[in-house]
Amino acid sequence: MKKIKNIALALAASMTMLTGCFDLTEEAFSEIVQESFTPSEQDVASLLASAYTPLAFFFDWQGLFDAMEEPADVVITPVRPNGWDDGGTYQRMHKHTWSAEEWQPWNVYETGFTGVNNCNRVLGQLEDGSLPVDEESKASMVNELRAVRALWYSILLDSHGNVPIVTAFTDEVPAYRTRQEVYEFVVKEFTEVLAANTLTKEKSASTYSRLNHWTTEMALMRVYLNAEVYTGTPAYDRALALASDIVDNSPYTLSANYSDNFIVNLGPDNTEVMFAIPYDAKFDTGGHVFSQNAKWYPPVSKEYFGWSYQCWGGSCANPQFVNSYQPGDTRKELTWMYGPCAKSDGSIVWTNLNYLPSLTSKPDAGKDKGKSMTSIDFGLRQNKYGKDLETEFYWGNDMPFFRLAEAYLTKAECLLRLGQNEADAVAAVNAVRARVAPAITAADLKGDTKMVYGLLPWGSLTYEVWQACNDSHDWSSVVEELEASQKPKASAADKAKVALGGMYDEWGWEFALEGLRRQQMIRFGTYSTKNWFNHEAISDGHTALFPIPLDVLNSNANLKQNPGY
Repeated sequence: MKKIKNIALALAASMTMLTGCFDLTEEAFSEIVQESFTPSEQDVASLLASAYTPLAFFFDWQGLFDAMEEPADVVITPVRPNGWDDGGTYQRMHKHTWSAEEWQPWNVYETGFTGVNNCNRVLGQLEDGSLPVDEESKASMVNELRAVRALWYSILLDSHGNVPIVTAFTDEVPAYRTRQEVYEFVVKEFTEVLAANTLTKEKSASTYSRLNHWTTEMALMRVYLNAEVYTGTPAYDRALALASDIVDNSPYTLSANYSDNFIVNLGPDNTEVMFAIPYDAKFDTGGHVFSQNAKWYPPVSKEYFGWSYQCWGGSCANPQFVNSYQPGDTRKELTWMYGPCAKSDGSIVWTNLNYLPSLTSKPDAGKDKGKSMTSIDFGLRQNKYGKDLETEFYWGNDMPFFRLAEAYLTKAECLLRLGQNEADAVAAVNAVRARVAPAITAADLKGDTKMVYGLLPWGSLTYEVWQACNDSHDWSSVVEELEASQKPKASAADKAKVALGGMYDEWGWEFALEGLRRQQMIRFGTYSTKNWFNHEAISDGHTALFPIPLDVLNSNANLKQNPGY
């Protein structure tokens, strides 16, 4: 009989630690014979870890969060006093003028295929017996790995579209595949895994950061919801069926408190978070860390929050998005900081103004033309994710990748698009709103968006006002005038009604800063038609797909660049 010698979780060897359900502590199964090895729950989690851990690039530097939010209309990263021009990358992401060498799209492509290859490697080892497990465990692990691989491909389907389909860990040069083919592969994989019925339907600590039956349904639901974007053929009926099953039959429930989904110590006790990407403040997750916090706050923020490290400035909210919130919707203050941040002695550390003059804070006209007026005070900073006050730098917050609220809003949107049961659609939306905002009606959901699109002008800021207020961070004498001075310059396309605009707004307000805005805008038709802040619409629509990275094209003659690049 073949002996198992030191199965030491080689697939996880490059990872220092993964929180949540994965424990990557090395184990040596040195005297276990193949026929008797039935892996424990911990063994299975460790063996599968490498398939999941690259997902932690979500909140890593210029990871999936940046790729999905920077090109959209919620998050902006302007030039700051301490830099943030960064070779123009954030301006290109905002304006959709990126190239095939832009890091953020490249990072999504490369990390996506890292995840795919890790899945294929473990699948191959299970199939050839080099990871010998009993047949029942093998079947379950194979299906879970297929689901994770399909999840990775769903990300690539959304971001780059026309990518190779690789199902084996080999050196074979992959062939070009169309977005339609990738869509069909993803649907086939998820559907077959669900039909096999080997994934647990239980909600537990072991499934908090692993796919189970319900989160696999969530992944397929998201693909079906965007099927018309991917293939030209809608699948709202299929998305609706999955959303309804999840809402009606899964063990998850909406959290009574919206902010409970984003606390520092988020964990499997949360009732709404179905699948989370775990982070640890001290140890990396598969080489990735939660570093987005450094991009969210100015360097002086430590004087206000009391943490020991220094942030770097960077991102803030688009004033147009902030202005779209309606009275009584507490998600506004639960998502964004506003006003002065003062010490106990009353001195102002910095102020969050819902005003941002431009990407560069240099006017291109008038008597102040070209004068730099950068400030840490411009734009509202994020307030959604709990502040990790104990960390030495990287945050330990877990990322709620799938929340039950997404199934509720998917159900509502699909019902409205299919012209079915508006009362159920309204009830689904109001179930999500109940904890944060007044109830709304079908007319609200079918009405126009509250987002006022158009290019945002400089506003009333002058060099004299900037000099008087910037150092003290006291803008109280001019804040109302400043924030009211940026009236969007709307084109005819900007003024055109957004179909189901109220539903569109609900997605934006509920899931702000969760890496879904780009996808929402493309699905509702605003991404390539509307102007916002300093972004001018690129109406041919080619930027709805990122370019295939140049180095990938140069290394594989089988591939083709996406149209428009």
